[in-house]
Amino acid sequence: MAAVRKAEEAPIHGDILEAIFSHVPLIHLVHASHVSKAWKRAVSSSLAHVRPIKPWLMVLTQSTRASHVTTAHAYDPRSHVWLEIKHYPSIKNRRYSSAIRSSHSTLLYTLSPAEFAFSLDALHLAWHHAPAPRVWRTDPIVARVGQRVVVAGGACEFEDDPLAVEMYDMESDTWIMCQSMPELLKGSSASTWISVAVAGDMMHVTEKNSGVTYSFDTITRRWEGPYDLRPDQSVCYCVTGTLGKRLMVAGVVGDAENVKGVKLWALKGELGSGMEEVGEMPKEMVEKVRSGLVFGSVEVTCVGDFVYLRNTAQPEEVMMCEVVSGGLCEWKSVSNVALNGGMRMVVCGGDVRMEDLQRAVMSENGIFCM
Repeated sequence: MAAVRKAEEAPIHGDILEAIFSHVPLIHLVHASHVSKAWKRAVSSSLAHVRPIKPWLMVLTQSTRASHVTTAHAYDPRSHVWLEIKHYPSIKNRRYSSAIRSSHSTLLYTLSPAEFAFSLDALHLAWHHAPAPRVWRTDPIVARVGQRVVVAGGACEFEDDPLAVEMYDMESDTWIMCQSMPELLKGSSASTWISVAVAGDMMHVTEKNSGVTYSFDTITRRWEGPYDLRPDQSVCYCVTGTLGKRLMVAGVVGDAENVKGVKLWALKGELGSGMEEVGEMPKEMVEKVRSGLVFGSVEVTCVGDFVYLRNTAQPEEVMMCEVVSGGLCEWKSVSNVALNGGMRMVVCGGDVRMEDLQRAVMSENGIFCM
């Protein structure tokens, strides 16, 4: 009997504990890491060597009649689970609050005549509030580049310059007027028609229809281009992002009436150096993207080595691609549990770290629910 009791009290050590933790949902590992120093080391080792953290997909829903967030969910691809985020920070009580929008995969923002608010943290729980830009805009291109946020185009009809560009400096809390967008983009200088991606100190804007691309240097505040980022003439619609540190293009092959495929390409080197194919979506997933497809209905969210794709006309499923070691693509699809009839959905990514989750989970609100 004593031997049995001793065996029951024997601690679990090393590789066994790490292997066990690799099957535990990430959100539960936060509490597990606080059990003891040994468990904390095992959690860290398991995440570093057995099953690492993967970028999350965040889905917010908003009422079409009010600007406040109704629900907030996150998909954790490491654990293959959806989480509901309780007590999501509300900005509905702020004066002139407007609908939350997403931009270049990881940025959330709101824009009103009185204020520009944006969220940069991985879980989008903290918001920075800044004065509104000088030019009033309804559908701008917005991107965070280092310690600056660039707001370009999308100006109201009564503004003198529809291509106006302003840059908000987070350190000085000031707006800086910059060189306007290239004249060639005058007919499409809004986020509806333009895809935006950030690499280094550069913001790249691409016409979704043609692939025509210009780059904005936030240091010199000047535009460069044009470049052609359409990988193939058979691509009728393309959206840019970053895959790792490389500029990436997700392209719909064929046309809206006859979608033949969806492919991913990455830039070989500098702009103008050509593209190389990274992967192609399986045919059964293409069928889901094809259904009800119209211009602008394919949304792409890129975080780290993950690419999330969805057809807003068929929001029941989210397709995803993970580029693993050796450049291979692993595709899968998941049901969108955040779907809420009649509600507007805003999607973005989050490069979540353990410390982000610890701050959130160990707060007095305890915000996550599986």
